[in-house]
Amino acid sequence: MKLFPTTPPASDSQAPLKKALTTPLLYFFILGDVLGAGVYVLVGQVAAESGGAVWAPLLAALCLALLTAASYAELVTKYPRAGGASHYATLAYGPFFGFLAGFCMLAAGVVSVAALARGFGGDYLSEFVSLPIVLVTIVFLTALALLNARGISESTRANVVATVIEVGGLLLVIGLGAWIVLRGDGDMGRLTDLGTARQGPAAALLSGAVLAYYSFVGFETSVNVAEETRDPRRSYPRALFGALVTAGAVYALVGVAAAVAVPTAKLTESSGPLLEVVRAAGGVPAELFSAIALVAVANGALLTGIMSSRLAYGMARDGLLPRFLTKVLPGRRTPWAAIAATAALSLLLALTGDVTTLASTLVLLLLVVFFLVNTSLLVLRRDTASQNHFRAPTIVPVLGAASCVMLATQIDRDVWLRGLLVLAVGACLGAIAAVRSARAS
Repeated sequence: MKLFPTTPPASDSQAPLKKALTTPLLYFFILGDVLGAGVYVLVGQVAAESGGAVWAPLLAALCLALLTAASYAELVTKYPRAGGASHYATLAYGPFFGFLAGFCMLAAGVVSVAALARGFGGDYLSEFVSLPIVLVTIVFLTALALLNARGISESTRANVVATVIEVGGLLLVIGLGAWIVLRGDGDMGRLTDLGTARQGPAAALLSGAVLAYYSFVGFETSVNVAEETRDPRRSYPRALFGALVTAGAVYALVGVAAAVAVPTAKLTESSGPLLEVVRAAGGVPAELFSAIALVAVANGALLTGIMSSRLAYGMARDGLLPRFLTKVLPGRRTPWAAIAATAALSLLLALTGDVTTLASTLVLLLLVVFFLVNTSLLVLRRDTASQNHFRAPTIVPVLGAASCVMLATQIDRDVWLRGLLVLAVGACLGAIAAVRSARAS
């Protein structure tokens, strides 16, 4: 099969990346990316869409994420190099769709930071101080941009500590939910309450799964460390599926705890839904858990901001975005222009949309990426030149692509209008990139 040509960086052959990641290290890397801030903020919104059985859309989202994860596992083990969805779409369809996939990933990162900035200024922060959401958003995003610009080593060291704290917070919620049930105060009946006044059980499950899907994003970024993994053909599928199943189990238990501990109406009204579980249980200071949640939200925004700014910098360096974005700080060597631009866009979005709208917009953009990944796998099945690799049953990428379409149909019209505007910009820039690629070849 003749693939569309891609031009590897000149340094690939001169300085290959060190293969340092073992299966356990890769597992924790992916788990740290997936387990994060989304569930701290969105459990209430998921309940509003699906009813009291919050665990059901969380598990449905896990099953749908596993379909696309299987496609990633095959592509990563077949083409173990950095680049991710953009690389696979370029191989299968050419530079236009390759650029579109990369652009959607960049836009999704910017939207995610905006959603988390809105979440930071909600009920968790209100435990300490009551401030206007606009002021909180501006200060929060400015502080994140400054930490990002200070250096990646400082940012990643902060991430290690924050990841331990945020996982501890989720385990605390699960333990408190179990305590509420054991002392006889939980309402187990809410665990089967699927559906709302507006939607029946099936439609409510899908609507909730759209938002719950946000909690599982992050696994797709792990493809960029494939080159640094020892024996990726063996390690990557094990680490990927293991991390997703672990995250799914934690999220489902968190959903169960929230459902049995807090009336659904109260859960849906809170912008700090897991804080309501802590209040219902008692014994743990609300301020302590709020601090944990704020660390989780800030950590998620920091990691996503790092990814977005570096992706913008890389695309600008390749001539796909304005060259201005390649400017770096002389001493720190961090891409200050890309950091400033992505932070400014996140601020604009955060000031013009609520958490639910922003989360749904992010999911829509990632569904475009995941659709391209699943269909790219089917196209690239004709390329048999590579060594042995993980192979998913053919039905898996088919179902993965279909699941992307199905979830996209559940997204509101207003979110589609935002998403289509982003896709239109990406398509225009992608057409320019494709023309440049054709002239260069």
